Amino acid sequence: MFTATWDFVTTNSWKLIGVSSIWAIFIYGTAIFIIEKMSLYLEEKCHLLCRCLLYTLWTYAWEFSTGFLLKTFSSCPWDYSHFSGNIMGLITLEYAVPWYFGCMIAEQVVIKNTLRLQFIQNDHKNSKGV
Repeated sequence: MFTATWDFVTTNSWKLIGVSSIWAIFIYGTAIFIIEKMSLYLEEKCHLLCRCLLYTLWTYAWEFSTGFLLKTFSSCPWDYSHFSGNIMGLITLEYAVPWYFGCMIAEQVVIKNTLRLQFIQNDHKNSKGV
């Protein structure tokens, strides 16, 4: 969805064509898992704006690292070389603001709600009134 939205913003095309890869599940799933752990650690130590900056830096570092590894096997599904703010074609500074706000949404909506989920063990004795 991100690449489709970015394409719309830059071209005004309502085609909303997005590009993804199966690698994205692992890469960005792991990234948000780490952000969740960072959030729990940093919540009392840093202001939200600072935390989101740290999450964004983490996301860039993770995307660069995994992209670099995949590139060594000619398997990197993205190439930001056409962006002026790209670093080795693996990350681009043009995405900094969307990443920042995406990290804010991740913490304030996704992570806060998923942390509220829990498994409740159903005790058969209690459910039968014993």
